[in-house]
Amino acid sequence: IERVHKMNNKKKKELSRFISKLLRHQPEIANIDISINGWTNTLDFIKKINKVKYDGVEVLTMNLLEEIVREDEKCRYSFNNDKSMIRANQGHTIKVTVEMEEVIPPKYLYHGTSDKNIESIDRLGLLKMERLFVHLSGDVDTAYKVGLRKGRPYIYLVESLKMYNDGYKFFISSNGVWQIDAVPPQYLVKIGYIK
Repeated sequence: IERVHKMNNKKKKELSRFISKLLRHQPEIANIDISINGWTNTLDFIKKINKVKYDGVEVLTMNLLEEIVREDEKCRYSFNNDKSMIRANQGHTIKVTVEMEEVIPPKYLYHGTSDKNIESIDRLGLLKMERLFVHLSGDVDTAYKVGLRKGRPYIYLVESLKMYNDGYKFFISSNGVWQIDAVPPQYLVKIGYIK
């Protein structure tokens, strides 16, 4: 098993994905206790990951966890002020209530998806599926990157300010991801394939 100072980027990304899985979807894999606000004790979290993923060998340390949180491109994770607690910022499928600010959105937001979802989205709009919210991006480039993860990217423009004026509530997570319960099809405009 590689020690922390030798952990390459591929191994670090694999560990980050495992952390995401535990904090957002399946804490029971490592017997992680997640509070209603999504928080868990950092040191306990580190111990349990090492026990489950590395047979008790101390591979994940506080320094490595801080590095993973700091370097995560999507800013998926947050520590509390003294770093005694950690949580995922959004994207949960487990029932949590992460504090988010309700805000007035810009005129347009964007949603990146795979082209295999076009027919369903055109009919039903954007639905949260197994997540707690629909995620929207503030710019086309971010939406494109999101869609790229799911296949051939396809972009929708969301008439977000019009939705807000019609009574829909928008939230923004601490890492800048826009969130809403659903987007009905009448507020969607197809941008299509952009690259």
